[in-house]
Amino acid sequence: MKKLKILFLSFNFFFAAFFIVSCDEGGVINIFSDSDDVSLGQQVVEEINANPAEYPRYTGDPSVKIYIVDNIFNPILNSPKVAKKSIYRYSLEIVQDDSVLNAFALPGGPVYLYTGLLKYLDSEAALAGVVGHEIAHAERRHATQRMTAYYGVSVLLSLVLGQNPTEIAEIAANLFVGLAFLANSRAKEDESDQYSIEYLKDTKYYPGGVKFFFEKMRDDGIVSSQSSQILTFLSTHPDPIQRIASTNTRLTNAGISLRDYTTTGADIGRESYLTNIKSKLP
Repeated sequence: MKKLKILFLSFNFFFAAFFIVSCDEGGVINIFSDSDDVSLGQQVVEEINANPAEYPRYTGDPSVKIYIVDNIFNPILNSPKVAKKSIYRYSLEIVQDDSVLNAFALPGGPVYLYTGLLKYLDSEAALAGVVGHEIAHAERRHATQRMTAYYGVSVLLSLVLGQNPTEIAEIAANLFVGLAFLANSRAKEDESDQYSIEYLKDTKYYPGGVKFFFEKMRDDGIVSSQSSQILTFLSTHPDPIQRIASTNTRLTNAGISLRDYTTTGADIGRESYLTNIKSKLP
């Protein structure tokens, strides 16, 4: 009941607003406004905070989060290509779950990283690539685009006008189990990879860091084009092998040398990642 109540409150915001159907860049229909994304994202943050068993907050060394925010998260947000940083409520939290190699972004800016992912990665560039990718999901408004496409403009408008309130239960169930904001299409994942590269160009990190995670999993035998092994990350981020190739193509076209997750250098940050992040995780 709590989940339904929270989502119902979020839709009260829509009932009170003058709602206009708009198109995002590229002609994608999105019935939600930027302020709606922020409101919806904060509703989900409240739900996450109210469910510590499902989303246990990281309680280890606080310097880990501080370092990630100051040295990776904020520098990416400072890229002039992150257009909505003055509109969205960007924040970063860490979920204490070593079994999950994942990260996700909510509408309107909140980004979450799992300790399993932080322990698996081995460079700041790799983490920067993931963070840039998740920021791109928020910037490109993929969650509310999916909600509009999945339920349809007419259904959502009827909700806004109070004509079909029974649909709220279905939307609530999908939203809070992760379907609405986690499961991205191949096209949306590809778009977020592309923007991650662009964001990282404006930082000290190697722009291709977004592919390092997939390269490491490939070499560790966790994932391959023929793999039947299913992980949470793979179920929500399709075709990792193809994404390596797509990233390499983009880097080559941009005149950027191809490097992989095993390389070193100041723009990779392997030693600093071990010292300031990985070695401090419990």
